[in-house]
Amino acid sequence: MSALLASNSAAPQHDGVGNAPPVVSTTEELDIMCGPLLNYKGTTTAPGRAPLWHGSVLIVTKPGQKQPQSTLKCRGHAWPEAQTNKSSESHPRSVEVVTAVKLYEDPDKTFWRFAIDLPLQEYEACWEYSLIDIRFLSGTSARTSAARTFVVPSTSQSMRIMFHSCNGFSVGTDEDAWSGPALWNDVLRVHDSKPFHVMIGGGDQIYNDSIRVKGPLKQWTEINNPHKRREYPFGEDLRAACDKFYFDNYVRWFSTEPFASANAQIPQVNIWDDHDIIDGFGSYTDHFMKCAVFRGLGGVSLKYYNLFQHHTPPPRSTFTTDAGQTMHAQPPSGSTGADPAHLKDTFVLQEKQPENSWIIGARPGPYVEERSRSLYMKLGARLAFLGVDARTERTRHQVNYPDTYDLLFKRLRAEVAASPDIRHLIVLLGVPIAYPRLAWLENVLKSPIIGPIRLLSKRFGIAGGLFNKFDGSVDLLDDLDDHYTARQHKKERKDLILRLQAIAEENNIRVSILGGDVHLAALGRFYSKPSLQIPPEQDHRYMPNIISSAITNKPPPKAVANLLARRNKIHHLDHHTDETMMNMFDKDPGNSQKTANFNKCTMPSRNYAIITEAPENGTLTNGTATTNGAVAIDQQASSGSKPAKKDGHSFLHAGEEGAGTKHVAASGVHRGTLSGGLDVSIRVEIDQHDKEGKTEGYGFSIPTLSVGKGI
Repeated sequence: MSALLASNSAAPQHDGVGNAPPVVSTTEELDIMCGPLLNYKGTTTAPGRAPLWHGSVLIVTKPGQKQPQSTLKCRGHAWPEAQTNKSSESHPRSVEVVTAVKLYEDPDKTFWRFAIDLPLQEYEACWEYSLIDIRFLSGTSARTSAARTFVVPSTSQSMRIMFHSCNGFSVGTDEDAWSGPALWNDVLRVHDSKPFHVMIGGGDQIYNDSIRVKGPLKQWTEINNPHKRREYPFGEDLRAACDKFYFDNYVRWFSTEPFASANAQIPQVNIWDDHDIIDGFGSYTDHFMKCAVFRGLGGVSLKYYNLFQHHTPPPRSTFTTDAGQTMHAQPPSGSTGADPAHLKDTFVLQEKQPENSWIIGARPGPYVEERSRSLYMKLGARLAFLGVDARTERTRHQVNYPDTYDLLFKRLRAEVAASPDIRHLIVLLGVPIAYPRLAWLENVLKSPIIGPIRLLSKRFGIAGGLFNKFDGSVDLLDDLDDHYTARQHKKERKDLILRLQAIAEENNIRVSILGGDVHLAALGRFYSKPSLQIPPEQDHRYMPNIISSAITNKPPPKAVANLLARRNKIHHLDHHTDETMMNMFDKDPGNSQKTANFNKCTMPSRNYAIITEAPENGTLTNGTATTNGAVAIDQQASSGSKPAKKDGHSFLHAGEEGAGTKHVAASGVHRGTLSGGLDVSIRVEIDQHDKEGKTEGYGFSIPTLSVGKGI
């Protein structure tokens, strides 16, 4: 291990551009503005060697300071009572020193990345990292200790996952009335009981929308003439002001407890969505999205998304109307040209190779002058993860370019072929894909009846809240156009599901989909039509869509959730595939009344999800499966699976039977009933005024796939 970690301490084998500020601090302590933030970046396996876990730690310091260092050591078994003499001797408790690499520096701040590469052990291990000679600046963090711990799976374990989305507040929300980010207290309680190996951020990890209300875009937003707003320049002064806003907002939010403590001890994997940029980005009308201000926001937000959420250096420059070379992506890199004004007293690391986990789009997005970055990585022994960047290329009429889907599935097929042990593929799309249709609402909002209302709003302020401040469209339309179920995304959505079905069938892999965005919890799923009589355990079309949102933002009103439940019809993707949401909420959390009595499928309360693989043909002993092995078809099929009921909303297999608060997987700690399957718990907030964020769990299980004969 010493030689492995020593490579991180060597002089960085990277190039940089720009000139960093000179060293200005002579103190022994580093002034920490934000962090530490822990990321997971994947695993690699070399013949004859243990798999290597790759991650990173990010800190932000004052500029011109010395190069930071951190110590790293294994504390042994994550479950001390399971520690044996043999396991303790298998890994020496030596302390290694890791030196940080500078990612970015300007006259106000410096971003540092510690690269961490760990050999996985035969047991679930706890590791400790400790920053050396640091001082947290007042107002950025309540934490004083420099030491943090995190847990990695054993060589035979799949990762235990926490999934969240919409981690922030919309403009105008009374944050005190919602007890701030209270559910992170529940996340940490569960983590202390049974540690998470990774937390997946499904989008909107931060809300930057207030830039138009109390930030540098306030004056631009208040321009009444849409033409003047479209033609407004995004010059260097405005860019610098927006740059400062995004940075300050990230520092504030990522240093807010208890979210900050979770960031430091649960490795993150993130994909962005619109609020990481600004509300509705990509889904307004094309001519307005191409305006200078929106394109400028795309570039500045990408800069800090790369740094804070991925620990990777940003592009050298971002879009401004002051420098023509920044206004269009330049071949062959697909990035914008460099503006010397952006590099004055600034250093930007230029890495020679992209991270192995990236799947980089072939061409830049239409409104962000950079290429999309999706993610692929294994989550332990038998789980694979595909995170789709569904924002960089998004327009009102597309989610991703066709050639981007080709790149995604080419990578998937190569990785699956190289790892025949994969049993589950988890796909993150951000926005739900198995969700009620709202075409009727689209028709109303786009109908001629809206015209007179818009005129009254413009002249007299009547129904002013109905229309957005950007292009004058109905405010709900950008949300509706964001959905895969919107009419303009119908073909793209169907093609994506069919390609995922093919991956599942060809490789005997169960595909499960994660989605957030909609501020409520639900379980949608695709499945073979009941008339085909294919048990879900053998059905490659069976794909659950776990919908978990929001962990922090307020939920929609009860009436909206009930309306969605009324619209939960059975839809037909094609001649073989049906889709609907399942009735899984047997009661409201605690003694609350959050939904109507008939509504069992949408839960308008803050929430997050836990996903854990059940051991195959064995039981859990202190977090480790006692045995491994394939599950025969008849073992699962005989466990209580029943054909779909005619209404399509009831359980389809044994893992869904009894879904809700009484299901064995509801706690998020105890295993479910399906050998080798995935146990899912959606933890739902009971009381918004409870600062401890107490929740009640709703559970179900997802079976492995053993493809049988059928259509």
